[in-house]
Amino acid sequence: MRTTRPMVPSTSTPHPGRPLARASTPRARPPGDGRHVLAVVVGVQLAISIGFFAVMAHLVAYLRHDLGLLAGTIAVVLGVRVALQNMLFLPAGAITDAVGPARAGALACALRAAGFALLGVIDGPAGLLGAAAVLAVGGALFHPAAQSLLAGVPPERRARGFAAYVVAGQAGAVAGPPVGLALLAGGFGLLSTAAAGAWAIGAVLFLLLPAERGAAARAGTRLDVRGLTSGVSAVLRDRLTGGVSAVLRDRDFRRFAVTAAPSTLLADQIVTVVPLKEVGAGSTTLFFCVVAVAMAAVQPWCAAGGRGERPWVLRSGLVCAGLGYLALLAMPSGEGGHTGVLLVAAVLHGLAQGLMQSALFQTVTRCAPSGRFGVYFGLLSFVAGVAALTGGFVVGGLFDAGGGAAAMAPAGLALIAVLSAAVLRLPHHR
Repeated sequence: MRTTRPMVPSTSTPHPGRPLARASTPRARPPGDGRHVLAVVVGVQLAISIGFFAVMAHLVAYLRHDLGLLAGTIAVVLGVRVALQNMLFLPAGAITDAVGPARAGALACALRAAGFALLGVIDGPAGLLGAAAVLAVGGALFHPAAQSLLAGVPPERRARGFAAYVVAGQAGAVAGPPVGLALLAGGFGLLSTAAAGAWAIGAVLFLLLPAERGAAARAGTRLDVRGLTSGVSAVLRDRLTGGVSAVLRDRDFRRFAVTAAPSTLLADQIVTVVPLKEVGAGSTTLFFCVVAVAMAAVQPWCAAGGRGERPWVLRSGLVCAGLGYLALLAMPSGEGGHTGVLLVAAVLHGLAQGLMQSALFQTVTRCAPSGRFGVYFGLLSFVAGVAALTGGFVVGGLFDAGGGAAAMAPAGLALIAVLSAAVLRLPHHR
């Protein structure tokens, strides 16, 4: 059973003898042609990606060598951020729909700025866990907010805008680590402050966008101070609860979210599999740089002619990921003599991530009812995050077991990719 697009009664007086027509709420779009929104979102993505990867590339070394934390404690701090962020995607998407993506984006950037600032001044496990939680909440809000803004631009600019958004993120992933290394000359406090500043600039840029008014404002109700409590309650009831229940009732999209969930697992696990193949730090760095370049390079192709909207694009991305893991499986562990195979695997994984990200964004944009992009994106991200977290524990356990069990990890990931591509069914258009 498909969930129908929410309908609202007309507020105008019907013509005598004419039935009262119902009209669906149009998808919220920024004024004009969307160029200003695209410029802000892409600019924010570039700035915060450089800040994020500048810190994350050197965070483990700082926690281990400067603060002297045990490896298990570091794993808990990093794991809390990832797990909590994944768990919060669904409610964060509903909040984005309720308050508007511009305000949600500003709040997300402010939280991330606070989290990175805390990393530079806190040296105890409890405080670090708190900073990780703040970063997780900010991350859970940022992605649905940014992509909701992209989904709201006119269709003729949407695909290219998303392509530029992905390219900016990959440029930040490549430029961030060396920028962080340069800032480390002044200490980790300087690095974390610079990252916090980048996120703070992102918050200001989001605030410059026209804010989407909440549910009460859409209905024509102006909130004064005395009506604030009832207005907030109405938003929470109608937008948050209603949005979550609507997407959970959408059986067609739920099925899609489950079958597409391995996409995040396949993208995340190369961070684990490649270093554990013991190819050396230089080869590992080369691998991830090639992944970023290939992922960015395929974006213009996805954007041209609306290719990202076609079902076979997502399936092709999953198959490319499977082939990439088979290439890593065929490559013996250790340094030397395997650069060619490693580069092939990197190109395949870059193509896989580029194709999958574009296809998933276009699918949610086409299938989410009016005003529900955030919660639909949140459900997809939540299910994918659970799959990635569970699969990550399994992959880590197989590598810890060693021997033939370690070889089962990339083989199992390749099998998951092929099975997901085989059973994948895109939801119907709205």
